[in-house]
Amino acid sequence: MEWVAFLLFLAVIVLLLAGFPVAFSLGGTALIFALFGVVGGGFEGAFLSGLPSRVFGIMTNETLVAVPLFVFMGITLERAKIAEDLLDTLSSLFGRLRGGLGISVTVVGMLLAASTGIVGATVVTMGLLSLPTMLKRGYSTEIATGTICASGTLGQIIPPSIILVMLGDVMSSAYQQAQLAQGNFSPKTVSVGDLFAGALLPGLMLVGLYVLYLLIVAAFRPAAMPAHERSPDERVSVGRLLNALIPPLALILAVLGSILGGFATPTEAAGVGAMGALLIALQRRALNLRRLQEIMRGTLRISSMVFLILIGASIFSLVFRGYGGDDGVRAVLESLPGGVVGAVMVVMLVMFLLGFVLDFIEITFVVVPIVGPVLLAMGLDPVWLGIMIAINLQTSFLTPPFGFALFYLRGVAPDSVSTGQIYRGVIPFVGIQLLALLILAAFPEIATWLPAKIYGP
Repeated sequence: MEWVAFLLFLAVIVLLLAGFPVAFSLGGTALIFALFGVVGGGFEGAFLSGLPSRVFGIMTNETLVAVPLFVFMGITLERAKIAEDLLDTLSSLFGRLRGGLGISVTVVGMLLAASTGIVGATVVTMGLLSLPTMLKRGYSTEIATGTICASGTLGQIIPPSIILVMLGDVMSSAYQQAQLAQGNFSPKTVSVGDLFAGALLPGLMLVGLYVLYLLIVAAFRPAAMPAHERSPDERVSVGRLLNALIPPLALILAVLGSILGGFATPTEAAGVGAMGALLIALQRRALNLRRLQEIMRGTLRISSMVFLILIGASIFSLVFRGYGGDDGVRAVLESLPGGVVGAVMVVMLVMFLLGFVLDFIEITFVVVPIVGPVLLAMGLDPVWLGIMIAINLQTSFLTPPFGFALFYLRGVAPDSVSTGQIYRGVIPFVGIQLLALLILAAFPEIATWLPAKIYGP
């Protein structure tokens, strides 16, 4: 009955493309297929008896508690105007350097990614703050929009990233399934901390490639990225620089340092981050009762969406496996030419294409549990595979014509900026993303070295 499982997957994709709510499309479609299967005798109803324990497992999963805490941290920092202060200070600091404003936007995007991890909020914030300034200073529209979109999506890969929290939980389950299928009944685990450590160097490598590209453009196309002559009131004092940089850097150090140093779990570190974000907002006098209520409502809205999708995806994967879909996927991937390399390339291509139309949450909860155990059973490193998936999804966020980051920027860009200019602006950065994927594929140690150094082999 594997063909029914693939029909179920296709039906879900069609419903999502039609605009139906994600969680209800996943869970509802799966239950309808299961019902017809039970009536027709092609589906074993006993599979559904495992549904309550799955939902209870989601409710009691301590790792996933980090999601609402990191969301709370990100929304609080967004309301505290962290990005605005950082951008003003760094653009004044690097203003005389040709391309300095573009580099400032990239660095601020990196710091926001490490502080918030929310792609949509980062792209919108950077678009509102930096795009008018870049255009006013004579930057090419393509360079300006491409830089903002690319730096805004760094939240996908630079820890503490929400996608890495969710991906870590899914990869851990997939890794254990793969080992059990191979007869290893005392399986090793992969944690969110492993993925955070594994993503650090690839994330910094990506930022370095962005900056290198901007410096090359500034050198060979100076008219596209003119230097800015600072006025006396734009000069940056040491005190102003420290006031802008120390709060976000201290928060990043507290969150990441406590995880990588082994002092706290990701969930505990997320609690530290949430409290730190509140303290920063209070210190900047950017917090009152009304704003706190907005932050809490935003956190509740996003967290509810994530967990409802996770429950729907759990129902979907249960029915998919009940129809033998995992065996079908394994048979397809193992029959591909090129062995493990061919299987990885096909899976990456499918995820890349799905990233045009599905959110990273849906791909993480629906696709990864299906293909993850099969690929990991082929001997792939779970940390390396997780980082490859994260960068791949980040690339699909940027790729025209359906990249989500492009839509976010289009929504806040002035009418003088055309959609075509945004598309042309991101193409070089998509190429940089693909180059980063190739480098990581050729040198897996970039992702695996730091986790092995911190946590051991």
